[in-house]
Amino acid sequence: MDTQTPARLKLDDLPDAPGVYLYRDRRGAIVYVGKARSLKGRVRSYFQESSAGQAPKTDALLDEIHDLEYIVTRTEVEALILENNLIKKERPRFNIRLRDDKNFPYLKMTTAERFPRVVLVRRARLDGNAYFGPYVPASTARRTIQMVARHFKVATCYLEDMDGTRPRPCLLYQLNQCLGPCAGLVDDAEYAQAVQDARLFLEGRNRDLLKSLKDKMARAAAEERFEAAAHYRDLVKGLQTAHVKQRIASVGLEEEDYVAFHREGGLASVQIFQMRGGQVQARREFSFEGIREGDDEFLSTCLTRYYESVEYIPKTICVPVDPASREVLEEWLSGRKGSGVTVLAPRRGPRRRLLETAAKNAGISFEAMFRAPHTYGVEILEGLQDTLGLDEPPHRIECFDISHIQGSDQVASMVAWEAGRPKRSDYRRFKIKTVEGSDDFAAMGEVVGRRYARQLQEGKDLPDLVLIDGGKGQLSSAVAVLETLGVGHLQVAAIAKREEEVFLDGRRDSVRIPHDSPILHLIQRIRDEAHRFAVTYHRRTRSKRLLSTELTTIEGVGPRRARPLLRRSGSVQAVREAPLESVAEAVGQGLAERIKTRLERGQSGSSVI
Repeated sequence: MDTQTPARLKLDDLPDAPGVYLYRDRRGAIVYVGKARSLKGRVRSYFQESSAGQAPKTDALLDEIHDLEYIVTRTEVEALILENNLIKKERPRFNIRLRDDKNFPYLKMTTAERFPRVVLVRRARLDGNAYFGPYVPASTARRTIQMVARHFKVATCYLEDMDGTRPRPCLLYQLNQCLGPCAGLVDDAEYAQAVQDARLFLEGRNRDLLKSLKDKMARAAAEERFEAAAHYRDLVKGLQTAHVKQRIASVGLEEEDYVAFHREGGLASVQIFQMRGGQVQARREFSFEGIREGDDEFLSTCLTRYYESVEYIPKTICVPVDPASREVLEEWLSGRKGSGVTVLAPRRGPRRRLLETAAKNAGISFEAMFRAPHTYGVEILEGLQDTLGLDEPPHRIECFDISHIQGSDQVASMVAWEAGRPKRSDYRRFKIKTVEGSDDFAAMGEVVGRRYARQLQEGKDLPDLVLIDGGKGQLSSAVAVLETLGVGHLQVAAIAKREEEVFLDGRRDSVRIPHDSPILHLIQRIRDEAHRFAVTYHRRTRSKRLLSTELTTIEGVGPRRARPLLRRSGSVQAVREAPLESVAEAVGQGLAERIKTRLERGQSGSSVI
């Protein structure tokens, strides 16, 4: 495949077969990886006229696509596996991102070591190790890891090398809470059996564990190893009596996962309840960003990402809606498990009620992950007041940003936040009218002046804090305009991107806020929202200007006709030089002849882009 051929010129060569497609930008970097039942239908759908005006993330992706590659597979399952491997390897920025929760601790059982160990960690990662939890409260995790050491004697230390070369074992071995693999005091088979028992315990599979322990107890007694038999007897007795109370329990739901999510736009929080032995033994929590798929495709992607990263897959997975390509997903899951796996979307009964509980938890998690950082609360606003030396907590904050490319198509944005959350109905966009060239200081002064002159004219309330995206120059321009309007009392601050430092009027030195401070996070979030809003408006403005070309002056050629032609060829000059047959493929023979005639005569007089 010629990697220099623009993506659009390859559309006709796409096969009607399952596979994986990769979009590359002009630098050759992979920006998106996707799978398809039919490469021809799926990839071509991105470039159809009906795709215009869809989600901003999709529009942004289309702006980045320059080249296309594809890999044909025999089945959809192979495409699913290949897509997942490529995403893990390349980490394209337009594929949805999975963020693991880190509020409560997990227990990690290593899998790549000769002698696995169990350690307490604050974050579960998709790194191939086995994770259990999260444990709520955190003390439960510490008690659990103590039980692992005391009853199963699996190593729980962080720093020791488990290679059997240590001169003597550590204190845990002396306390009879470790088998001493670091000093070579246990063989591989015995230690592997201990790890297997510990894993059954951590997974909540007590029925399987009790059977294994009773068999060992009987075997030890028959071999007259009475001390070992007594140990297994006590462990069986402890497991039978020391049940952890569960809020959710059900007979008949022995080995199932319940996956539910709460989604708003491109953001989602996912909860996975792990039912083992009729009880919910663990919960996993994830968040996704940058989602552009429908709920069914998102759920399919979510299940693929999660179950590719875990070793144990239950025989039944309950979900709120049928995922896309469910049969393909079940086939892939069954292949990983080695036995049949069913993906079920129950409509009623105990399974549905448990899904509703998981969905409620997902909603709560969504608030904590995505909305709580916006809400911040009175304490953070009061902290912002103290940090910046403001007169009062800034209940309403308005933030400005300028966007342009080397001075062309200059626009500005203003976003408003009230009580620590965005108030999108008050967002405003501005076209720069009085400033020529690249002068961010003057542009900022114009926009701030226009905004508050109108507010004063209409008798509307002013904000408690005006936030400027920029440094001292932008800050000075804004303050000078406000003083001219007679509202110099307004509190104004600017945040510079490079060092994330905050500048205040009248203070020579900047304010440095710790990078882990929620106060800085609030300022950054407002600034980033203003930047996003400005860039989106700038792209739209620039796109409209670029479409006002020689093409749109030709009868029968409007923006709808010009857009695909320019995307295909790259410029008006390229259209002028292209063969008639190539232009006809995009717009039809009659219109192509008219376009070529006008362009060759140069009757428009418009500048070529």
